Amino acid sequence: MPNDPSDSTESSGGAEKVPSRTRKRFPGISSRAYEHPADRSALVALRKLTGFDTAFKALSGLLPERSLRLLFLSDSVRVSDQQFAHLHAMLLDACYILDLEKVPSMYVTQDPQPNAMCIGMDAPIIVVTTGLVELLDEEEMRAVVGHEVGHALSGHAVYRTILLFLTNLAVRVSWIPLGNLAILAIVTALREWFRKSELSADRAGLLVGQDLQASMRGLMKIAGGNHLHEMNVDAFLEQADEYEAAGDLRDSVLKIMNVLPRSHPFTTVRAAELKKWAASRDYQRLMDGHYPRRTEDKDTSVYDSFKESANHYAENVKTSKDPLMGLIRDISTGAGDIGGKLRNKFTGPGGTQTSTQERPADTERDGPEDGQDRPGNGPRAE
Repeated sequence: MPNDPSDSTESSGGAEKVPSRTRKRFPGISSRAYEHPADRSALVALRKLTGFDTAFKALSGLLPERSLRLLFLSDSVRVSDQQFAHLHAMLLDACYILDLEKVPSMYVTQDPQPNAMCIGMDAPIIVVTTGLVELLDEEEMRAVVGHEVGHALSGHAVYRTILLFLTNLAVRVSWIPLGNLAILAIVTALREWFRKSELSADRAGLLVGQDLQASMRGLMKIAGGNHLHEMNVDAFLEQADEYEAAGDLRDSVLKIMNVLPRSHPFTTVRAAELKKWAASRDYQRLMDGHYPRRTEDKDTSVYDSFKESANHYAENVKTSKDPLMGLIRDISTGAGDIGGKLRNKFTGPGGTQTSTQERPADTERDGPEDGQDRPGNGPRAE
């Protein structure tokens, strides 16, 4: 294990220093402490399946893991105290703070696209691109390394490798009737889980860096490049709020279609979710040293985890500004005039409306004799 990162000693390469500011360490922390409720419930259930990980690891010879390891070993730069020493120091530091005993291998690969990933069935490996290394400053990069170490601690690498395998398999069997649909259904479900696992890993990155502004800056740079002087965190977060509330039901459907093929949530959404968690009581309790330990993982209730996940989604529906979520609230509470609300959600409140009732032919006239609205003539625009 590395030395205490609060010591301001230079890394072996002398490139950069570990910050002298004191950051908290979390001995024995369970990944359940920072996992998103939907991610946590899935992982708790999978861990309860006796031999699940063992069975999949036994299939590692059929998966592309061996090929990937050889590829990165042969065509990338392995991070060490001799190569990318400042990244090596960050990796040791992140493992120290999250108390991850086995330090994953880490590689830098030539790719202008900013990206990082943690994969592997037997032992996780972390890969970062040169585009990301060149884009982020030290504290922003520290959050990214913590993000990937969080994936390793949670065991996400195993399931991500399975997702990669199934995605490739779906392409290969696309000619088989219905076979492709079955695999795509599994891939879609795995992608939804994986998007939530990214939110979990963002939280782990914050626990390692312990600098919310650095995490925000990193996400902004991933979205808009290295132009911080042209960007503003508050304005960036306002985009997330506008995205959630924008439009009508047509936009809600488009949002779902846009996110389905993605393995990561949209960047503004990630920033908003991370800021919300950083302001929560759960985060404060964690920083105060009150968090679940790994030694308690075996006693975790699957039912309680799924209940917590269900409560989280219910709360999201209750508080969401999205038009579709608003319609679901109306239906669940038995609100009147669902037809009118549905029409308004699709066309907006200014949409043209027609009367649902027609007057009898013998009573048609230009208007009521008394000059007042006649009841029963159909809904009115609100």
